[in-house]
Amino acid sequence: MPHLQAKRRFNRKGAAATGAAVLAASALTSGLFGLGTDTATAAESPLATATPIKHVVVLFQENVSFDHYFATYPKAANTAGEKQQGSGAPAAAFTASEDTPKDINTLASAGLLAPNNPNAAQPARLSPMQAVTCDQDHGYKAEQNAYNSGLMDKFVQYTSRDACGTNQYGRPGLTMDYYDGNTVTGIWNYAQNYAMSDNHFSTVFGPSTPGALNLVSGQTHGATEYTAAGQPVATPAAGSSAVRQPDANGVGTVINDPDPVHDDCSNNSHAKTGNLAGMAGKNIGDLLNAKGTSWGWFQGGFTPTTAATATTPASCLSSHTNAAGASVVDYSPHHQPFQYYASTANPHHTAPASDAEIGHNGQANHQYDLTDFSKVVDSDNMPAVSFLKAGMSQDGHAGYSDPVDEQKFITNTVNEIQKSKNWENTAVVLAYDDSDGWYDHAAAKVKNSSNTTDDAAWCQNAAASGVPMAGGYADRCGPGPRQPLVVISPYAKKNFVDHTETDQASILRFIEDNWHTGQIGDSSADATAGSVDSMFNFHHERNDKVLLNEQTGAVATITHNGHGTAGD
Repeated sequence: MPHLQAKRRFNRKGAAATGAAVLAASALTSGLFGLGTDTATAAESPLATATPIKHVVVLFQENVSFDHYFATYPKAANTAGEKQQGSGAPAAAFTASEDTPKDINTLASAGLLAPNNPNAAQPARLSPMQAVTCDQDHGYKAEQNAYNSGLMDKFVQYTSRDACGTNQYGRPGLTMDYYDGNTVTGIWNYAQNYAMSDNHFSTVFGPSTPGALNLVSGQTHGATEYTAAGQPVATPAAGSSAVRQPDANGVGTVINDPDPVHDDCSNNSHAKTGNLAGMAGKNIGDLLNAKGTSWGWFQGGFTPTTAATATTPASCLSSHTNAAGASVVDYSPHHQPFQYYASTANPHHTAPASDAEIGHNGQANHQYDLTDFSKVVDSDNMPAVSFLKAGMSQDGHAGYSDPVDEQKFITNTVNEIQKSKNWENTAVVLAYDDSDGWYDHAAAKVKNSSNTTDDAAWCQNAAASGVPMAGGYADRCGPGPRQPLVVISPYAKKNFVDHTETDQASILRFIEDNWHTGQIGDSSADATAGSVDSMFNFHHERNDKVLLNEQTGAVATITHNGHGTAGD
């Protein structure tokens, strides 16, 4: 599919601008251009976009493979008497529309449910009472090993973690297990009413930080290692987890989860002394700033519990309780990609000077607490591009979060956006940073190879067969595992499943193209990322919105032109 710059450009109201005369007329009526100015193009105005979408909100969640959430979609078990973990409330029932596409690449449609799976353990359904589970091994090499040269049959040996802490469910071969629409009800209902993909992948293999960096820059190379005190490490140790395969200048690649050097709250708010990482190069924030386009990253727990002083760093230790009753610190530094770049970091977690600063240049430098998004979502000051990161108890990461708590965050946020004045030109993108090592049966052909000791046969064989290593940068092998991707928008196709191959950098590419920012460069994955365009119909704005129950994920109301009907 062609990318967005090949599409017609849309002015402020979303009408297609087809020539200089139309642009001139639009300038007079919308105020985009002043009288007496030279003829301008749509791309020259920060208000002009390539599509009718004027606001993108990316909900970037944690650690889910596609099969882990969609293995049997759209069929749920609807087992009588099931309860949700934590609340003890009855689990939601789920019945799919008869219009649901039949050609979805799931574990069920591939014939790989029990007893037909080639792995050492058979897949099993996780009930709503088993929402909080053990975290799986999602290391860069572990995931490659699980692929077993494309046979996809060594997940139990390489990624399964079967036993863990109190009140966390585990069993032998846990990596194989999956939820259905009785637990991930909200996400299934969004898929039913908007657009989803069954062919979306991590840009590279590995955990959270590489996924977050690929979302905002398409690049995990360019990292320098630092001590906990912020001093550069000229020659990282061979076994360093912060920066891998460094060159003579100490610049290498991130494949693990080092905390960012430009963040007071790294190392568990300075309780630890692990080495840190900083990134060179550009990210999407830099490109949006150059265009004068508003944007922000909003993360749970970003507001310090202890503010920085002239001599002491800030601490970020607020917490919430998850469905298993465990207290979980809200803020995770290695989930915040813009803190790795000096140009876009807010090291002391300084709050914006006023609500008017949110989305714009100022003392917060576009990095905010999640609560700041609620202050602007229903205003003329809603940023054009917003990245939202839940507090850790609601980000979906196995071990300390879960789909029940995650659902509350997602549905509450989407409902808030849908009720706002900005809904009519907004696209909400639900995506994930990595697969957590959960089993998924589908593999994308390697686009970017690597052949180091950090790689397994899947990537090494690709290199040997001539698949290039972009930029000559090692340890960026991908695409990695398959993940969910859902688009919720008045311009999203309804109950649609996209089969276009995409990855995390495809979201970056959509933002670049929509706001005419240009690309990152330096062999960023944005240059080759597949398009998400097929999930939209930019020439037809829907007049319905689907609001979900924030506790159960069931459909609460469906409105058409402002007139509501009750859900299930």
